[in-house]
Amino acid sequence: MERTVQEVADFIQARVIGDGAVRLKGISSIPGAAPGDVVFVQDAKNLSSALQSNASAVIAGPFVSNASSPKPVLVCAQPRMAFARAAQMLRPKSERAPGIHPSAIVHPTARVGEGVTIDERVVVSERVQIGAKSYIGAGTVLGAGALVGDNCELHPNVTLYPGVRLGNRVIVHAGAVLGSDGFGYVQDPETGSYEKFPQIGKLEIEEDVEIGANVTVDRGALQVTRIGRGSKIDNLVHIGHNVQIGEDVVIAAQTGLSGSVIVGNKVVMGGQVGIADRVRIEDGAILGAQTGVPSKKVIRGKGVVFWGTPARPIREYLKQLATLARLSKKERE
Repeated sequence: MERTVQEVADFIQARVIGDGAVRLKGISSIPGAAPGDVVFVQDAKNLSSALQSNASAVIAGPFVSNASSPKPVLVCAQPRMAFARAAQMLRPKSERAPGIHPSAIVHPTARVGEGVTIDERVVVSERVQIGAKSYIGAGTVLGAGALVGDNCELHPNVTLYPGVRLGNRVIVHAGAVLGSDGFGYVQDPETGSYEKFPQIGKLEIEEDVEIGANVTVDRGALQVTRIGRGSKIDNLVHIGHNVQIGEDVVIAAQTGLSGSVIVGNKVVMGGQVGIADRVRIEDGAILGAQTGVPSKKVIRGKGVVFWGTPARPIREYLKQLATLARLSKKERE
């Protein structure tokens, strides 16, 4: 879809230096750019290479002067964010023809909204509700009573257990399993054997959440597991039963959250973070990669980066590492 530089600038609220009539048709990295593409630079040191690339326009920050440029420059405060928004305009989502594939199995009691696309070998169980313009990818299974909101995208081989609820505009990537039983058992003190604790709670995922490939999210045991509005979960993440995740939380790959963890709003977790049961992560905290948080610990500090196992503020962690290094050096000497 072609747009003029000025149309894109108006959409991303940028100021144009140069010819606003130049036509754009795609996005690219700087090395891979072709005529018609727009690229972005986050800082001044990369501006020269962007201007010398094959791209037809550049999105850049206020560091760009008003001097003449060999190609149009779209100036804005947040180039990376603006580039992401420009991509929505230049690379709209592919249009899928609505309808139900002949090989899909849709229970007569299911309610399917207008403009829904259901691909081959999908199973839609009794009392399922699918909102308008949602997409259900091949091989996906929607358990009894599951609810999928409007404009959702469920990619191939997603499994929604019975009763799972997805808000509007939720994206679930291939292989995710939502609403499976939590890992809850009671040990018999006499025999040492384990009895399964009831896993009869719910899973609710709010609007604008994106869930990566092969993610697993357990339903509550007796309560509700909830993922808040706008949160983004990377591939290969596990979220245990009764977990409460706030709004606009970001969780990177291979992270695991044990049962009954509470995560506040706008928390960031790096890759391979491990969180034990009943931990509370308060609003705005940042957990670096491979951080470990012991049971029942409270992590607080908006904007504070935590690192290590057990988790502690990164400045404290680095001081401890430096102390250990000095002690080790003295011992060798």
